[in-house]
Amino acid sequence: MRRPLATLAVNGALLVLGLVTLAPLLWMVSASLMPTGEAASLPPRLLPSTATLEHYRDLFGRLALGRSFRNSLILASAITAVSLICNSMAGYAFAKLRFRGRGRLFAILLATLVVPPQVGMLPLFLELRLLGLVNSMGGVLVAGIASVFGIFLVRQFALGIPDELLDAARVDGASELRIFWTIVLPALRPILVTLAVFTFLSAWNDFMWPLVVLTEESRQTLPVALANLSGEHVQDTELMMAGAVITVAPVILLFLAVQRQYLEGILMGSVKE
Repeated sequence: MRRPLATLAVNGALLVLGLVTLAPLLWMVSASLMPTGEAASLPPRLLPSTATLEHYRDLFGRLALGRSFRNSLILASAITAVSLICNSMAGYAFAKLRFRGRGRLFAILLATLVVPPQVGMLPLFLELRLLGLVNSMGGVLVAGIASVFGIFLVRQFALGIPDELLDAARVDGASELRIFWTIVLPALRPILVTLAVFTFLSAWNDFMWPLVVLTEESRQTLPVALANLSGEHVQDTELMMAGAVITVAPVILLFLAVQRQYLEGILMGSVKE
Protein backbone atom coordinates (compact mmCIF):
# COMPACT_ATOMS: atom_id res chain seq x y z
CA MET A 1 0.00 0.00 0.00
CA ARG A 2 2.92 2.29 0.81
CA ARG A 3 4.49 1.84 -2.61
CA PRO A 4 1.50 3.18 -4.63
CA LEU A 5 1.30 6.17 -2.30
CA ALA A 6 5.01 6.86 -2.70
CA THR A 7 4.71 6.56 -6.48
CA LEU A 8 1.71 8.90 -6.46
CA ALA A 9 3.59 11.44 -4.32
CA VAL A 10 6.64 11.34 -6.60
CA ASN A 11 4.51 11.70 -9.73
CA GLY A 12 2.56 14.56 -8.15
CA ALA A 13 5.77 16.35 -7.17
CA LEU A 14 7.17 15.89 -10.69
CA LEU A 15 3.93 17.21 -12.20
CA VAL A 16 4.03 20.34 -10.03
CA LEU A 17 7.72 20.85 -10.82
CA GLY A 18 7.01 20.45 -14.53
CA LEU A 19 4.19 23.00 -14.43
CA VAL A 20 6.36 25.49 -12.54
CA THR A 21 9.13 25.01 -15.12
CA LEU A 22 6.78 25.37 -18.09
CA ALA A 23 4.78 28.29 -16.69
CA PRO A 24 7.07 31.08 -18.06
CA LEU A 25 7.16 29.41 -21.47
CA LEU A 26 3.37 29.00 -21.60
CA TRP A 27 2.83 32.62 -20.52
CA MET A 28 5.27 33.78 -23.19
CA VAL A 29 3.18 32.03 -25.87
CA SER A 30 -0.06 33.35 -24.34
CA ALA A 31 1.27 36.94 -24.14
CA SER A 32 2.38 36.83 -27.78
CA LEU A 33 -1.26 36.25 -28.76
CA MET A 34 -2.70 39.07 -26.60
CA PRO A 35 -3.85 42.41 -28.06
CA THR A 36 -1.44 45.31 -27.54
CA GLY A 37 -1.22 46.43 -23.90
CA GLU A 38 -3.06 43.46 -22.39
CA ALA A 39 0.09 41.68 -21.11
CA ALA A 40 0.91 44.65 -18.85
CA SER A 41 -2.64 45.09 -17.52
CA LEU A 42 -3.59 44.71 -13.84
CA PRO A 43 -4.51 42.24 -12.55
CA PRO A 44 -2.15 40.22 -14.78
CA ARG A 45 -3.86 38.06 -17.39
CA LEU A 46 -2.84 34.46 -18.05
CA LEU A 47 -4.82 34.03 -21.27
CA PRO A 48 -5.60 36.52 -24.07
CA SER A 49 -9.11 37.98 -24.11
CA THR A 50 -8.99 37.70 -27.90
CA ALA A 51 -6.19 35.73 -29.55
CA THR A 52 -4.52 37.66 -32.35
CA LEU A 53 -1.53 37.09 -34.67
CA GLU A 54 -0.98 40.81 -35.32
CA HIS A 55 2.41 40.82 -33.56
CA TYR A 56 3.71 37.95 -35.69
CA ARG A 57 2.49 39.76 -38.81
CA ASP A 58 4.32 42.90 -37.64
CA LEU A 59 7.55 40.99 -37.04
CA PHE A 60 7.60 39.29 -40.43
CA GLY A 61 6.00 42.15 -42.38
CA ARG A 62 6.75 45.64 -41.13
CA LEU A 63 9.91 44.78 -39.15
CA ALA A 64 11.28 42.19 -41.64
CA LEU A 65 12.35 39.72 -38.97
CA GLY A 66 12.07 36.87 -41.48
CA ARG A 67 15.43 37.91 -43.00
CA SER A 68 17.18 37.63 -39.63
CA PHE A 69 15.43 34.30 -39.00
CA ARG A 70 16.76 32.99 -42.32
CA ASN A 71 20.29 34.22 -41.54
CA SER A 72 20.25 32.49 -38.15
CA LEU A 73 18.91 29.26 -39.64
CA ILE A 74 21.57 29.17 -42.37
CA LEU A 75 24.40 29.99 -39.98
CA ALA A 76 23.32 27.59 -37.23
CA SER A 77 22.82 24.74 -39.73
CA ALA A 78 26.18 25.37 -41.44
CA ILE A 79 28.06 25.64 -38.14
CA THR A 80 26.41 22.42 -36.92
CA ALA A 81 27.32 20.48 -40.08
CA VAL A 82 30.94 21.68 -40.24
CA SER A 83 31.43 21.29 -36.51
CA LEU A 84 30.18 17.69 -36.55
CA ILE A 85 32.63 16.73 -39.31
CA CYS A 86 35.64 18.36 -37.64
CA ASN A 87 34.84 17.30 -34.08
CA SER A 88 34.09 13.69 -35.05
CA MET A 89 37.36 13.32 -36.99
CA ALA A 90 39.43 14.97 -34.24
CA GLY A 91 37.72 13.03 -31.45
CA TYR A 92 38.22 9.72 -33.26
CA ALA A 93 41.90 10.54 -33.88
CA PHE A 94 42.51 11.28 -30.20
CA ALA A 95 40.71 8.10 -29.18
CA LYS A 96 41.94 5.49 -31.67
CA LEU A 97 44.86 6.71 -33.77
CA ARG A 98 48.35 6.53 -32.34
CA PHE A 99 50.65 9.47 -33.02
CA ARG A 100 53.44 11.20 -31.17
CA GLY A 101 52.38 13.68 -28.50
CA ARG A 102 48.71 12.63 -28.59
CA GLY A 103 48.30 12.69 -24.80
CA ARG A 104 50.04 16.03 -24.32
CA LEU A 105 48.15 17.68 -27.16
CA PHE A 106 44.83 16.48 -25.76
CA ALA A 107 45.81 17.74 -22.29
CA ILE A 108 46.60 21.18 -23.77
CA LEU A 109 43.21 21.19 -25.50
CA LEU A 110 41.44 20.39 -22.25
CA ALA A 111 43.37 23.15 -20.47
CA THR A 112 41.92 25.73 -22.90
CA LEU A 113 38.44 24.94 -21.53
CA VAL A 114 39.17 27.20 -18.55
CA VAL A 115 39.92 30.18 -20.84
CA PRO A 116 36.85 32.42 -21.33
CA PRO A 117 35.79 32.58 -25.01
CA GLN A 118 35.80 36.39 -24.88
CA VAL A 119 39.60 36.33 -24.45
CA GLY A 120 40.08 34.98 -27.97
CA MET A 121 37.63 37.33 -29.68
CA LEU A 122 40.03 40.18 -30.40
CA PRO A 123 42.85 38.05 -31.93
CA LEU A 124 40.28 36.12 -34.00
CA PHE A 125 38.66 39.33 -35.20
CA LEU A 126 42.06 40.73 -36.27
CA GLU A 127 42.78 37.52 -38.21
CA LEU A 128 39.39 37.69 -39.93
CA ARG A 129 40.03 41.32 -40.87
CA LEU A 130 43.32 40.33 -42.50
CA LEU A 131 41.51 37.57 -44.40
CA GLY A 132 38.71 39.92 -45.45
CA LEU A 133 36.03 37.88 -43.68
CA VAL A 134 34.63 40.66 -41.47
CA ASN A 135 30.95 41.33 -42.17
CA SER A 136 30.51 37.95 -43.86
CA MET A 137 28.78 34.71 -42.96
CA GLY A 138 32.14 32.95 -43.29
CA GLY A 139 33.52 35.09 -40.50
CA VAL A 140 30.80 33.87 -38.13
CA LEU A 141 31.25 30.29 -39.32
CA VAL A 142 35.00 30.24 -38.60
CA ALA A 143 34.48 30.59 -34.85
CA GLY A 144 32.28 27.48 -34.74
CA ILE A 145 34.30 25.08 -36.89
CA ALA A 146 35.43 23.00 -33.92
CA SER A 147 35.19 23.07 -30.14
CA VAL A 148 37.21 21.45 -27.38
CA PHE A 149 34.01 20.28 -25.72
CA GLY A 150 32.86 18.57 -28.93
CA ILE A 151 36.23 16.85 -29.43
CA PHE A 152 36.20 15.68 -25.83
CA LEU A 153 32.64 14.37 -26.09
CA VAL A 154 33.36 12.38 -29.28
CA ARG A 155 36.65 11.03 -27.93
CA GLN A 156 35.01 9.68 -24.78
CA PHE A 157 32.39 7.89 -26.86
CA ALA A 158 34.88 6.62 -29.47
CA LEU A 159 36.95 4.93 -26.74
CA GLY A 160 34.16 2.36 -26.52
CA ILE A 161 34.63 1.19 -30.14
CA PRO A 162 36.55 -2.14 -30.06
CA ASP A 163 40.09 -1.92 -31.41
CA GLU A 164 39.70 -5.44 -32.82
CA LEU A 165 36.93 -4.22 -35.13
CA LEU A 166 39.12 -1.45 -36.56
CA ASP A 167 42.15 -3.76 -36.87
CA ALA A 168 40.07 -6.35 -38.72
CA ALA A 169 39.01 -3.70 -41.23
CA ARG A 170 42.65 -2.64 -41.72
CA VAL A 171 43.68 -6.27 -42.29
CA ASP A 172 40.97 -6.51 -44.96
CA GLY A 173 42.58 -3.57 -46.73
CA ALA A 174 40.16 -0.78 -45.82
CA SER A 175 41.64 2.72 -45.80
CA GLU A 176 41.43 4.93 -42.70
CA LEU A 177 38.89 7.15 -44.44
CA ARG A 178 36.67 4.17 -45.29
CA ILE A 179 36.95 2.83 -41.74
CA PHE A 180 35.94 6.21 -40.40
CA TRP A 181 33.00 6.54 -42.82
CA THR A 182 31.59 2.98 -42.68
CA ILE A 183 32.41 1.85 -39.12
CA VAL A 184 33.19 4.78 -36.86
CA LEU A 185 30.53 7.28 -37.94
CA PRO A 186 27.58 4.83 -37.54
CA ALA A 187 28.91 3.84 -34.10
CA LEU A 188 29.18 7.52 -33.10
CA ARG A 189 25.63 8.40 -34.18
CA PRO A 190 24.12 8.83 -30.66
CA ILE A 191 26.84 11.20 -29.49
CA LEU A 192 26.83 13.06 -32.82
CA VAL A 193 23.11 13.72 -32.47
CA THR A 194 23.71 15.01 -28.94
CA LEU A 195 26.56 17.19 -30.13
CA ALA A 196 24.43 18.47 -33.02
CA VAL A 197 21.76 19.66 -30.57
CA PHE A 198 24.35 21.37 -28.37
CA THR A 199 26.06 23.01 -31.34
CA PHE A 200 22.86 24.17 -33.02
CA LEU A 201 21.56 25.59 -29.75
CA SER A 202 24.83 27.42 -29.09
CA ALA A 203 25.02 28.83 -32.64
CA TRP A 204 21.33 29.77 -32.70
CA ASN A 205 21.53 31.68 -29.41
CA ASP A 206 24.95 33.24 -30.00
CA PHE A 207 24.68 36.99 -29.68
CA MET A 208 28.16 38.40 -29.08
CA TRP A 209 30.17 37.01 -32.02
CA PRO A 210 27.63 37.85 -34.79
CA LEU A 211 27.26 41.31 -33.22
CA VAL A 212 31.04 41.83 -33.48
CA VAL A 213 31.55 40.38 -36.99
CA LEU A 214 28.38 41.36 -38.88
CA THR A 215 27.97 45.10 -39.34
CA GLU A 216 25.28 45.30 -42.05
CA GLU A 217 21.67 45.14 -40.91
CA SER A 218 20.74 42.79 -43.76
CA ARG A 219 23.12 40.14 -42.34
CA GLN A 220 22.07 40.34 -38.71
CA THR A 221 21.08 37.16 -36.92
CA LEU A 222 17.88 36.76 -34.92
CA PRO A 223 19.31 37.44 -31.41
CA VAL A 224 21.00 40.65 -32.65
CA ALA A 225 17.85 41.79 -34.47
CA LEU A 226 15.70 41.12 -31.39
CA ALA A 227 18.14 43.05 -29.19
CA ASN A 228 17.84 46.05 -31.53
CA LEU A 229 14.08 45.58 -31.58
CA SER A 230 13.84 45.61 -27.78
CA GLY A 231 15.50 49.04 -27.74
CA GLU A 232 12.88 50.46 -30.07
CA HIS A 233 9.83 48.63 -28.68
CA VAL A 234 10.76 48.11 -25.02
CA GLN A 235 7.17 48.90 -23.92
CA ASP A 236 5.57 46.54 -26.42
CA THR A 237 5.58 43.36 -24.33
CA GLU A 238 3.37 41.36 -26.68
CA LEU A 239 5.64 42.09 -29.67
CA MET A 240 8.74 41.06 -27.73
CA MET A 241 7.06 37.85 -26.56
CA ALA A 242 6.19 37.02 -30.17
CA GLY A 243 9.88 37.50 -31.04
CA ALA A 244 10.87 35.25 -28.15
CA VAL A 245 8.49 32.52 -29.36
CA ILE A 246 10.04 32.68 -32.84
CA THR A 247 13.49 32.37 -31.25
CA VAL A 248 12.82 29.31 -29.07
CA ALA A 249 10.45 27.41 -31.39
CA PRO A 250 13.12 25.92 -33.75
CA VAL A 251 15.22 24.73 -30.82
CA ILE A 252 12.27 23.05 -29.11
CA LEU A 253 11.21 21.37 -32.37
CA LEU A 254 14.76 20.12 -32.92
CA PHE A 255 14.95 18.71 -29.42
CA LEU A 256 11.58 16.96 -29.75
CA ALA A 257 12.64 15.45 -33.09
CA VAL A 258 15.89 13.93 -31.78
CA GLN A 259 15.22 13.57 -28.06
CA ARG A 260 15.59 9.78 -28.08
CA GLN A 261 19.07 9.83 -29.66
CA TYR A 262 19.97 12.90 -27.60
CA LEU A 263 19.25 11.16 -24.28
CA GLU A 264 20.99 8.00 -25.46
CA GLY A 265 24.12 9.97 -26.28
CA ILE A 266 24.06 11.77 -22.93
CA LEU A 267 23.65 8.54 -20.95
CA MET A 268 26.20 6.49 -22.90
CA GLY A 269 28.86 8.94 -23.99
CA SER A 270 29.29 10.99 -20.87
CA VAL A 271 30.18 8.05 -18.60
CA LYS A 272 32.89 6.46 -20.74
CA GLU A 273 36.57 6.91 -19.87
